[in-house]
Amino acid sequence: MSGDRRILTQHVLTGEWLTHTLPLHDLAFGPELNGPGALTGTLTPKLAPQALRLVDPGTTCIYVEEAGQITWGGLIWDARPTGNVLEIEAASWSSYLHRRHDLHGNLNGRGPYTNGDRTKVMRDIWAYAQSVLDGDMNVLVDSTTSASTVGTPADPYKTNAWETPNLGERFDELADGDATPDYTCTTTWNTARTEVVKRIRIGWPRLGARRTDISFATGVNVLDDPQIVLAGDDYAQVVIASGQGDGSAKRRQTSAVRDGRLRLEHVLDLPNIKANDVLASRAARERVRRQKLGHVAEITVRDHKAAPLGSWQVGDDIHVRIHNAWTSYTGWCRITGWTTRPDSPGGPQATVQLAPADSFQYGGTT
Repeated sequence: MSGDRRILTQHVLTGEWLTHTLPLHDLAFGPELNGPGALTGTLTPKLAPQALRLVDPGTTCIYVEEAGQITWGGLIWDARPTGNVLEIEAASWSSYLHRRHDLHGNLNGRGPYTNGDRTKVMRDIWAYAQSVLDGDMNVLVDSTTSASTVGTPADPYKTNAWETPNLGERFDELADGDATPDYTCTTTWNTARTEVVKRIRIGWPRLGARRTDISFATGVNVLDDPQIVLAGDDYAQVVIASGQGDGSAKRRQTSAVRDGRLRLEHVLDLPNIKANDVLASRAARERVRRQKLGHVAEITVRDHKAAPLGSWQVGDDIHVRIHNAWTSYTGWCRITGWTTRPDSPGGPQATVQLAPADSFQYGGTT
């Protein structure tokens, strides 16, 4: 490991530090837009006698500290021997909600919601999850407010205890759609560097900014030739959003256009959604996405002054230029996540996930 980087682990409930120098190799980590992001690495056999105490899955926090600053944090979920190494997998804070359910209904009295701000519901989900015994991870959720709402007087947004709804799925759904908030997970030291601050950042109308100071380009900082797939299997100009209900009572909304191409259809299964306006919006968004062929979905970049590793944030729009024997692409792409590999041969690298940068409104919490 680099001399200015260390891996720390901590018991999630007691706060006990288990180690400040976990010798993790093959390290790869990074954040995600509207998701937890992930970390992977390996431990060698010489640590075997004490490894499980240091990386006990499901109850151990793991942090990456670089130059005195925590750059990633999350929970270890998997530790398994493979050959001569112990492989570690972790995910950041929102992954915890996917292991929790609403056992009381309506988040124990916080709902139902009529024209409820989605960001408030997001905070209520975390408040409910952390209100029960042994469920408090001290995760802070931004106080951001938005104009994006759920529930109507005729159809309030609610969760029923007998359906044991998954909190993670509900949380992610609130940030999945047109004109909905964004979120990502972050981890830092507090000002006194005595405690770790675990945070869910919420952005409205979106996270990130259009960056004119950095860029990704072939021959500059983009490594190899990114794969740009022209896949007819993924194309559709007709999208049917299938929502809640059974049989003839199942909600359904369709978005379709004629574009001079052979008619291709895609069914978007959204079993937890019953509001027709939400289904229609999701169908339209998915259709627009599927009508775009040849998008740059992922690139690997090296540390370079054109865009130093760590200089961008989740949600940023970056100007991308890709030129090779098969492709000539120039345009704005939105960063939806990345994985940093600090010990890559030849120097640190990051694999960056990209999405089309449509016309976003900037402002609000970043």
